[in-house]
Amino acid sequence: QVQLGESGGGLVQAGGSLRRSCAVSGRTFNSDTIGWFRHAPGKVREFVASISWSDGTTYYADYMNDRFTISRDNDKNMVYLQMNSLKPEDTAVYRCAAAPTGSGWRDWGQGTQVTVSS
Repeated sequence: QVQLGESGGGLVQAGGSLRRSCAVSGRTFNSDTIGWFRHAPGKVREFVASISWSDGTTYYADYMNDRFTISRDNDKNMVYLQMNSLKPEDTAVYRCAAAPTGSGWRDWGQGTQVTVSS
């Protein structure tokens, strides 16, 4: 029921910054939690951060160490992931997802590659 269109991937140098964008649409998206995940080759998929569309409540994985910030723009129906102080180990495919209230992650964006060079 929710469509997620992603942009903002690319190549950055260690210590640099990058902003991922997720355009959210669908009949019920305003009741959802929107999250960011990442998946590096040879590693398991990791949760990064999430935000409630209705009230803006956020949650972050502990390993982010305050380097990443998730936010939303209600007027533009956008969710952002601001990534600062990037490290080579942050290299992964980053993907946004939507979870309806009281449910698990159901709808997924296509994902984009983020590569951090040393």
